[in-house]
Order: sequence, then structure tokens, then C-alpha cells
Amino acid sequence: MLESLEHLTPAQIVEELDKYIIGQKDAKRNVAIALRNRWRRMNADESIRREIVPNNILMIGATGVGKTEIARRLAKIADAPFTKVEASKFTEVGYVGRDVESMVRDLVEQSVNMVKAAKKEEVKQKAAEVVEDIILDALIPPIQSRGSAPVSFSSDTNTMPDTDYELNERTREKFREKIRNGELEDRKIEIRVQQSALPGVGVMGPGMDEASMMNIQEMISGMMPKKTKKRKVTIAEARKILLEEEAAKLIDMDEVKEEAIFKAENAGVIFIDEIDKVASSSKKSGGPDVSREGVQRDLLPIVEGSAVNTKYGVINTDHILFIAAGAFHVAKPSDLIPELQGRFPIRVELQSLTKEDFYQILKFPKNALTKQYVALLAAEEVELTFADEALDEIASIAFEVNAEVENIGARRLHTVMSRLLNEILFDVPDKIGANAKILVTREMVLDRLSDMVRNRDLSQYIL
Repeated sequence: MLESLEHLTPAQIVEELDKYIIGQKDAKRNVAIALRNRWRRMNADESIRREIVPNNILMIGATGVGKTEIARRLAKIADAPFTKVEASKFTEVGYVGRDVESMVRDLVEQSVNMVKAAKKEEVKQKAAEVVEDIILDALIPPIQSRGSAPVSFSSDTNTMPDTDYELNERTREKFREKIRNGELEDRKIEIRVQQSALPGVGVMGPGMDEASMMNIQEMISGMMPKKTKKRKVTIAEARKILLEEEAAKLIDMDEVKEEAIFKAENAGVIFIDEIDKVASSSKKSGGPDVSREGVQRDLLPIVEGSAVNTKYGVINTDHILFIAAGAFHVAKPSDLIPELQGRFPIRVELQSLTKEDFYQILKFPKNALTKQYVALLAAEEVELTFADEALDEIASIAFEVNAEVENIGARRLHTVMSRLLNEILFDVPDKIGANAKILVTREMVLDRLSDMVRNRDLSQYIL
């Protein structure tokens, strides 16, 4: 299950994170250790394995410095189920709002989808063969009987005449070749497909929790007979629709559920953002802080380790890795209730981004904004390039705007780049045609963005 981590040392994990995230060395090192510890636990002596609990991490840093991205990339590296929640969306039990257990159910759902996708990939070849036969049957229906009368007889040869069955089989083989060669992709055929699931079921009466509602819907859906309907589609569309259906039939859902629960329990990552919003900034005895403390107390058993009921079965949260994050501008980590503080023993403070960080963010990551815009315009056969001085100027302006208005970290680059390139994006392809080459220079950046710095009322540029 965690074999992918066997060949990833903490240093290699940091190296992978470096491809997408600039700076924040401490945070990367800590999450890399936490990830490697998961593999170490699974390979530890069985007598102590269950006693080794993950060291949950509390990330402290302003918005846009890379907290969420670090957690999300970490889960991708580990091929682990990942879910992000915002603590401020939860309310204390008994009040209207999301139930804290829903984040565990979301994680299990994610895990089931991941395992199901992997299993479908395993049976893809077998499903493709079944689909090919279904498409062939729609084009040339097979003849069941082998005893059909001869359709022709030649006195010049000693060979037995062909039956309807043999002719049909030969025709089918010819069409099978055409299907495989992609010659009939636009031909329309009629196929039977399963009708979409029933719409959500409403229940009148006292409110029900999410788990109970999902179980009732699943039960009603399972009791209803599966209906099919006829659809006339092209062979290319039919292949896509039928491949999904046939692959689903070939996988064992009980096995998927079992594997998904195991994966969520032992490799799952839950990222709790805005944890500072439920921290009490003062020790009042009443007011909104009471509800905030209630949310913390509801989160506590989940983070400590408890059994949560999901529609796929019971999941234990003892070994799920929890990463909490918050800006902590008003509240402090010490304002969290002591029990919850104790469940996040690793504290990491992320640094605010400098002008040099902005320059590197624009230039080096695999998913850099500049590379995204280059790819967008390449789709129109327009070549976009950025001069180094231009990147330096964009970084400088983004840093300055963050300092002047509100520091939203790297997200400011989205605003700046959009402002810089909007005119070009609008003019392609009407005024700027295919094969055009556009070089973004420092002069162009200054010309289009200088007013962002000059204008003190920058509210329109705040995301």
C-alpha cells in the first residue's frame, strides 16, 4: 500500500516539493519526515506498530505563502487520499453547520475513488475487449445457429459451400479490424446504457446526520432495479461510455471498500485550514468564543483518534496525518485549547515571500504562472516568452503591492499577470494571428502595470 514511499527518502521528498514550491525549507523538511515516518511505521515491528502515532503539524504563516500547496503536493507524492477543510465552516454539535466527522467521510470518498480508478486501470484491457464485442454486435449482429443452409455452391471446387454463419463471422472479423484501426469512429450505433442514479432523497421530520442520509440513499438506490435506456451515439462516444460501465462490472466493490479504508487510515492526509479562526483570542466566558471552543472540542476526538461511521464502513482516525494551518494574525497558537495544541506537536512557521521569492516563483516551478500562460497561447500557435528583466519587474511590482495594500502572498501574482496579459489574450487570434512571437519586456511591464503602484486606492486589484 505504501510501497511508493519505500524509495522516497526525506531528502528526495523535499526535492520533489522544490519542483513546485519556492522556499519554506523548514516546512518541507518537517512534512517530508512525517511522510517517511508513515512508511517506517508500516515496516516497524508488529508489536509496537499500532502504538506509533503520527506527529501532526501546525503551519503558521500568512495567506499565499504555500501552506496548502505543500500539503496537497505531499499527498500527491505519496499517492495518498487528501482532503482540505476549513475549520471556520464547522460549528459546534447542536448548531447548524457541517459536522466535523464529514472531513473523514470526504477522505474515505477520495480514497474509494483513488482505489476504484486504480482497479479500473488494471481491468481496462479486459473491459476494452468486451466493449469491442458490444460495438461489433451493434454493427453486425451475430448469427446464433451454425446450421443455416448454404448460400452458394460451386461445382468447380471441392470445398464446402459457406453457410450464413460463416459469412457473418468473416464480415464481423473485417469490421473488427476496421474498429481497431479507428476507421469507423464517426459511425453511429444504438447501444443500451444504464440510466443515471436516482436524485437525492429528502427525508421529512427531525434533522439527520450526513452518514445516515447517505446510507438511506444508498439503500434505496440498491433496492431499485437497474434500468437501461437506448442511446444513438458514435462509436467513439460508445467506447467511452461502455468502457466505464464494463470496467465497473469487472471490479469487486467489497475489495475496493476494504482497500480504500486501509489506505485512508494509514496514508490519509487531512488539511485543516483557518484553524486560527476557531481559536479564542481572549479568555471570555461568553459570546462567540464559546462556539469556537466547541468546534475545537469537536475536532479533538477526530485528531486524537476515534472511529467514524461512513457509508463504506467504520474508519479509525488514529493514524491519519493531520496538518493544520492558520495565519494567526489576531489569535495565537497558544489560544487553542491545550488538548488540541498537544495534538499538533510539530510547529512550523512559514516565512513571508520576498521579491526574490516572487521572481523564482515566476521562473522555476513546473506549474509556474508564466509557463501556464505560455501553454495557453501555444494552443493558439502564438509563441510567448518573458525576458528576465520583465520577470524581475513583475516580482518587484507584486511585492510592492502586497506591502502597500494587503499581503496575499503568491496569489498577488495572479492579479499582476492577468493585468499584464489581458490585452494580448483578448487580441489573440483576431488581431494577433498564428505563428506570432510575443516577447514580454521590462518596458511592456512598466507601461501596463505602473499605475498599479502609483494608485494608492488599489481595492480593484485585491483578490
